Amino acid sequence: MMGDDEEMVPVEVVGVRQHLVDDEIVVLLLDPAAELFVPILIGPSEASAIATAQAGIVPPRPMTHDLLRNVLTTLGVGLERVEITDLTDGVFHAALVLATGARVDSRASDAIALAVRTGSPVLCSAEVVAVAGVEASTKPAEQEMERFRRFLDQISPEDFEEGEEPPASPEPPRGLP
Repeated sequence: MMGDDEEMVPVEVVGVRQHLVDDEIVVLLLDPAAELFVPILIGPSEASAIATAQAGIVPPRPMTHDLLRNVLTTLGVGLERVEITDLTDGVFHAALVLATGARVDSRASDAIALAVRTGSPVLCSAEVVAVAGVEASTKPAEQEMERFRRFLDQISPEDFEEGEEPPASPEPPRGLP
């Protein structure tokens, strides 16, 4: 485990994604400063818990992460932040940092699900970002969007008016059978 003096960087919870080839589910964290995604492999229950909270879906009865949030609220103890602290043998470790200063060991997926429900910040060890981070370059998408904007600037509504169909050619063009 990393020490308390380890540099932590703020990350955004981008969302849950399923890899189509191998059916693995990941939650993506983004370090916007380094432009790196940190993909964390999670189970379907945790994926559902994160995705439903991000979508603002409130279950009719509290699910596990809702229950934990409600317990903390009832006790008057806020969740100060979530920290993704370590990556050991492919397993991400996290800590819930409570407003009292207490730290509670947690699986990263559970910590993220709770953070999404409480609006608490998620921080990630800079070392974990450096080791597990994947480039988050949006340049190709931005370039494609710029090409589309130029296309839109050059067209007019008249370009979409219906015109007469060209007459059918009675003979095939030369060189074709």
